[in-house]
Amino acid sequence: MRLVRTPDGTVTVDPTGRLAGRGAYVCRSEACLDKAIAKGALSRALRTQLPADLRTSLVGSATAYINDAEGGSRGQE
Repeated sequence: MRLVRTPDGTVTVDPTGRLAGRGAYVCRSEACLDKAIAKGALSRALRTQLPADLRTSLVGSATAYINDAEGGSRGQE
């Protein structure tokens, strides 16, 4: 999953991989995202301080992204 800090400073999930800004890749599991935030790796990669509520919003976005990706691949089998 790709996360990006856009030029306006927001951090969001980038499902297309084409959003402008500084990007970082994180595995799709919630535990992996938690670890990247807790250890500061995500903050360093995006070169920004992460807001406290970021985890909640990213987990919601990531879950929707993962469900869409899995649903899309199942339909093509």
